[in-house]
Amino acid sequence: MRVGVFLFGGVEMPDAGVGGPDPLDRRYDQQAVLHAHRELLECGVLAERLGYDSFWLTEHHFQHEGYEVVPNGLLFSAFLAARTSRLRIGTMFNIVGQWHPLRLAEDFALLHNLSGGRGILGVGRGTVPREMLPLTAGQFSVGSHDNPDAAEADRRNRELTGEALDVIELALGQESFAFQGKHFSLPPPGIPDRGGEVSELTLLPRPVYPFQTWQAVTSPPTLREVPRRGYGGVFWLKERERLQQDWNEFGALFDRHHGGELDPGERRLLVLNVAVAATREQAIAEVRPGHDEFWKFLGPYGWGRGYNGPGGGPAPAGYVPTLEESMEQGVWAVGSPADVAEAIRGYQSELGLQDLVLFPGMPGDSYDRVRAQMTLIATEVLPRLDHS
Repeated sequence: MRVGVFLFGGVEMPDAGVGGPDPLDRRYDQQAVLHAHRELLECGVLAERLGYDSFWLTEHHFQHEGYEVVPNGLLFSAFLAARTSRLRIGTMFNIVGQWHPLRLAEDFALLHNLSGGRGILGVGRGTVPREMLPLTAGQFSVGSHDNPDAAEADRRNRELTGEALDVIELALGQESFAFQGKHFSLPPPGIPDRGGEVSELTLLPRPVYPFQTWQAVTSPPTLREVPRRGYGGVFWLKERERLQQDWNEFGALFDRHHGGELDPGERRLLVLNVAVAATREQAIAEVRPGHDEFWKFLGPYGWGRGYNGPGGGPAPAGYVPTLEESMEQGVWAVGSPADVAEAIRGYQSELGLQDLVLFPGMPGDSYDRVRAQMTLIATEVLPRLDHS
């Protein structure tokens, strides 16, 4: 089993939690942002030293609230790759609709090649309209398949993302290519070049090492689409029973599309939020402010839909769970090293985990705490697991 680390890369917040400011009232200066970037880089270096397999970043924009302040995961990855030699580096996720697909393909290929094949291509559709609309000149937003008010935004986002991924696959996989779609015409007709017209393009560079593409799986339409493309599926913030159902359905769909039979955990990755301390009670007390700040931030964007709500069915949009609910539903593993190892072993048994990524740094946490959590997990939790 490969084990990685995923961090939002936010600023430090001594007032995180229920009693702290409303998210939109938070505003941080450039020194706080620079401090977060430098500290995040040190966390990546530490991840390699501690023996983690991978380190994952984010792509987010315009967040004066300070939760996620890395706008370009690929550029940040290049700095981290220069300071490491073994660690694989990915982004959860490069938001495809916010890029020209050829620029995303080029930049990933450059990172992947110069890092010696350590790049992981993470792709997603986005979360925050405030980010996507400005970066697409107001043309595209992001919605949810189960929100009627955003149905058209969701449809257009899926359409754009699907077409952009088609372009990326062609550009990374073929010596030369041309593409004609609703949103992209590549090359555009009529480009003069040396007495003729350009009829095809060649991406430089293209990956010279094998690479993996991973996409978040959060909704039924995406659950159908990701295995069809042959990508790996990333599962996060899902109640335990629904996680297992979606996990197994993903494998069956992948097998159907690609004519094979995956191992139980193959081509699937679980992200698990974790907090470790000497005792369960101490871990709960220490992680509660970060857990509550996490949901102050993400609850309004519908990230709680993967939980069970108060009635036992899927949680409604805007649902904000308590820490106890997060632990009970298996989304957060909190406790002593033995407690957290037991929770992970449960997922190993249920899912056949081959890829696990841990989220040990909550919004607002100091980076001293994040590094302490990474170290405690590596030295006290992971040795208790079966890595076969």
